Amino acid sequence: MKLTSEILKEAKEASLFVNRLSTEEKNAALEEMAKALLSASDEILAENEKDLEAAKGSISDVMLDRLRLTPQRIEGMVSGIRALIALPDPVGTVLDEVKRENGLLIRKISCPLGVVGIIYESRPNVTADAASLAIKSGNACVLRGGKEAFRSSFAIVKAMRTGLARLGIPCEAISLIEDTTRASSMEMMKAEGYLDMLIPRGGAGLIRACVENATVPCIQTGTGICHVYVDSDADLEKALNIIENAKTSRPSVCNAAEVLLVAESVAEEFLPLVEKRLVTDRASNPVELRLCPKAAKIISGTPAGEKDFDTEFLDYILAVRVVKDVQEACEHIRAHSTGHSEAIVTESEEAAEYFTAVVDSTSVYVNASTRFTDGGEFGLGCEMGISTQKLHARGPMGLRELCTYKYIVRGNGTVR
Repeated sequence: MKLTSEILKEAKEASLFVNRLSTEEKNAALEEMAKALLSASDEILAENEKDLEAAKGSISDVMLDRLRLTPQRIEGMVSGIRALIALPDPVGTVLDEVKRENGLLIRKISCPLGVVGIIYESRPNVTADAASLAIKSGNACVLRGGKEAFRSSFAIVKAMRTGLARLGIPCEAISLIEDTTRASSMEMMKAEGYLDMLIPRGGAGLIRACVENATVPCIQTGTGICHVYVDSDADLEKALNIIENAKTSRPSVCNAAEVLLVAESVAEEFLPLVEKRLVTDRASNPVELRLCPKAAKIISGTPAGEKDFDTEFLDYILAVRVVKDVQEACEHIRAHSTGHSEAIVTESEEAAEYFTAVVDSTSVYVNASTRFTDGGEFGLGCEMGISTQKLHARGPMGLRELCTYKYIVRGNGTVR
């Protein structure tokens, strides 16, 4: 097993090569990485099956689905890489320019961060997304996946490194930490001089550990207590379709809805429709509804506990609360949201404008599912994570969020 410190040093060296690659060279590297992933599909799926077998009984079925790779999911990873090829290179953009009276030409130019570290949990597709984003933005990356997905991630990294090697690019530009104990995570958090930014991508515990312990710059990502509010002026059929998609299409991801808020004027009509759609009519994986006292008087379910409106379930569980109006819905969201994604379903432009102005989350939806908070859906190709903070990145982190900038100042013997 290679030492984490050695991997970090090698990634730093590789970054000096990668950040000088031209757009054409980076795009060629991405295409070779995509081809290598397709060629290695059988090996990747075989290693993923070993991970799944080892994880059975220790994680939920929903989290097993998060861990599972299929030929279609590998093709999705490849499509994400190729989507990045089509996007503009974020490096070298002139962000601002000024000519001073003394003759100095001052340009603010976008440039790579250097080495980006990512600590993530059981989604092996993150391995391909993170590596391809790093290469396109001129960065090296150090990946630290969860132990339950190590075989899958190792096979993915091996394939992508094969693609880099075909073009003579140092394979250390994409590195996977081999130590899956907490010690390696802590070492990454303290890797000053080697990591230029650390992105924890996972549950609240992982993100809290990074924020509390990291001495390198750290981005808070991922935790999603996402709300859908059904307004008094909502089209109830739209609302049903949106909440079904937001909750059940893939409940193990951070943009899945965890809380349903319903205006009291439509609750008596709408909540029985919700119970029918999400519980009665679902032969498999019916949703457990955790109800506030007002909702419990209308439909059956589990009484909501003290922490249910502050929990990212990542499962077929939905907390439900009846509120007076859009103002009370926004007050609830301010008190309980993690700042990820919130939606209002309404035909009232006044209510929509109030909601979008008052709710302070990365992505605020009107008559659309929260499941769209995703790099691919936002046209970013894929994403490094969803930043729920405000500096320096917010929302899906694509290519531009993996760049910083520097000032290039040209003179002609100019002195002050």
